[in-house]
Amino acid sequence: MDYHRGAGVEVRIARIFNTYGPRMCIDDGRVVSYFVAQVEGLMRLMEGEHVGPFNLGNPGEFTMLEFAEVVQETIDPNAKIEFRPNTEDDPHKRTPDISRAKSYLAWNRRSLSERVSL
Repeated sequence: MDYHRGAGVEVRIARIFNTYGPRMCIDDGRVVSYFVAQVEGLMRLMEGEHVGPFNLGNPGEFTMLEFAEVVQETIDPNAKIEFRPNTEDDPHKRTPDISRAKSYLAWNRRSLSERVSL
């Protein structure tokens, strides 16, 4: 933001919260956002005129186990859920405030069941 103010250069700042993917632990308790919704938020940010940080993520928290169970039920109820240890630097809880993204970008997260069924 200082560079934007000092040099007059257009900037966009996105704080991306917990998109899911490989090596995520089942029971870590963090919020999870669907990748496509993240990209949609990033595109709205980049194409828009608003400067400043925007949090893009899901403010509704659920555990990775809850997420895995929804995926399991949606894809294969007989699938085995694997448990792996968290990495040392893995935060246990993180919940973003997405009110700026809602107001300025008209962006909102999708529900877990919407994301899994896509």
